[in-house]
Amino acid sequence: MTFQRARTEEQREIRRRAILDMASAMLDEMPVAAVTLNELSRRVGLAKPNVLRYFESREAVLLELLDHFLREWLAELAGELAAGVDENQPMAERAAAVAEILSGSLSRRVVLCDLFGAQGSVLEHNVSVEVVARYKRASLDRLTTMTDLIQKCLPELGEDATLFSLQTMVLAGALSAYSTPPPSLRAAYQAEPELARFHLELKDSLRLALTASLLGVLPRR
Repeated sequence: MTFQRARTEEQREIRRRAILDMASAMLDEMPVAAVTLNELSRRVGLAKPNVLRYFESREAVLLELLDHFLREWLAELAGELAAGVDENQPMAERAAAVAEILSGSLSRRVVLCDLFGAQGSVLEHNVSVEVVARYKRASLDRLTTMTDLIQKCLPELGEDATLFSLQTMVLAGALSAYSTPPPSLRAAYQAEPELARFHLELKDSLRLALTASLLGVLPRR
């Protein structure tokens, strides 16, 4: 891919979109930690200084992708919860259904979970106050959207729906690190099967954690 010098706002937006699309394609091939600005520049056909005209760092690119993937997931989640949770069921059954839907939906979005896991320790570093503040403002909107979805299914949660929504994203990021071991660790698990106890299947472990969290905060009769 090669570009002529961007002279109009439309051309600049096309180039910016191309950088994001290429970064997204790279995340389908490799974990977040392996995505470098040098490789992104090479693949998109721009010199590194030109990429930095549009995004101040690799982390700024990935933060924008994280928000994009999060919006896509929440749009999908709304339909899944509406179809899979019967509001007339008892509270415990609705809680189990919510945990099942969340764990299944997130386990199908490996890249999103990987980005969740890198957010606090990597992605929110090496970015300016302006960039991280813009991302956090957008995140507040996404958190509100998710909270509303959860409260509709489980109104008993009340204000705790916000904390549960946030914890769901944190858990998805943390657990995903244990569900996708690197090649050397996979080889160790194969050589010594008892070590594989540390390998967690994302969907099952996330469902268990979310169910425990919900049952811990929901009011008991």
